[in-house]
Amino acid sequence: MIDHAHDLESVRTATERLLNALAGRDDASVAEPSRLPGWSRGHVLAHLARNADALVNVFEGRPMYADAQVRDADIERDAPRPLPVQLADVRESAARFQAAAAAPADWSRTVELRNGVVDAAARVPFRRWVEVELHAVDLGIGYELEDLPAEFTVRETEFLAERFAGHPDVPPTRLADGTRAWRTGRKADEPEVTVTGTPADLLGWLAGRRDGAGLTIDGGPLPALPPL
Repeated sequence: MIDHAHDLESVRTATERLLNALAGRDDASVAEPSRLPGWSRGHVLAHLARNADALVNVFEGRPMYADAQVRDADIERDAPRPLPVQLADVRESAARFQAAAAAPADWSRTVELRNGVVDAAARVPFRRWVEVELHAVDLGIGYELEDLPAEFTVRETEFLAERFAGHPDVPPTRLADGTRAWRTGRKADEPEVTVTGTPADLLGWLAGRRDGAGLTIDGGPLPALPPL
């Protein structure tokens, strides 16, 4: 059972953590490269703000984004802003997201996200939590995959394993973090490959944040994962 209220509180906590980590920095730091190719920290912050507003659209039955070009243009427009403006935008858009989520609603309903993806409304808060946590790592400000809440790491690993499950280009794979195990890739009676590592390294590889160098692979090469 998805606990959307718990996830909304987790989003709130993660957002405050991110804002507090950036509060003492200067405008020059926001123009510095993030860990995402081609994006500055300003791009990441602009994306977080516009994503919050896009999820308000989802809650209220509108298209998440008008189209991909508008989404990208909005991020490019907002990326160069001074840090105080960026932080105010992230905070205010986060408040709009929380307010939209607080409105009475049928959390079991199906909603449409980007590119025709559909999901239960109750999972949208977790999707926002993913955005905030992983992009906090992408900012390169000292918050690492190892610092992610343990619950989040387990749930996002499970989510990504499900996302790649049945994908024809991913061999049948067993994932293990020393405590838990998941299956992903093409359906098969037995996995062809076993990928083992710490929770942070495993999630980092699945989420495209690490190259898998810290993982142990048995049964073949490290599978190539499709883009998220």
